[in-house]
Amino acid sequence: MQEPIEPGFMVFVADGELGVGAVREVHADSRELVVNIENGGDFTLPADAIRDVHEGKVILDVAHLPPDVRQALKRPHAAEYPDSVYAASDPTEGALKD
Repeated sequence: MQEPIEPGFMVFVADGELGVGAVREVHADSRELVVNIENGGDFTLPADAIRDVHEGKVILDVAHLPPDVRQALKRPHAAEYPDSVYAASDPTEGALKD
C-alpha cells in the first residue's frame, strides 16, 4: 500500500536524484495535490502523475505530467547548478525532452 501524501513531502522525478520541489496541499476529495517546483512555482497535479510515495518522498511519473510542469522541470536547480538542463541525470528517469 502506498504511503499517504502529506504537505511538506519532497518531490522528485526519480529516486536517488535531487529533489525538485515540495508538496504544498493534498486534496483527497479531488485526488489532486499542489506542488511547488523550484524555480517554477505552484502546480496542481492529478493522482496519476505520481509514480511512487515512500519515506516522505513523492516520485513523479514524468509521462503523466502536463506540459507546463514538464517545462518547469527542465531547470529546477538553475540557481545552484547553472549548467544543469534536466531534473534527472538519467535520460530514462525524467530527462524531460520535448
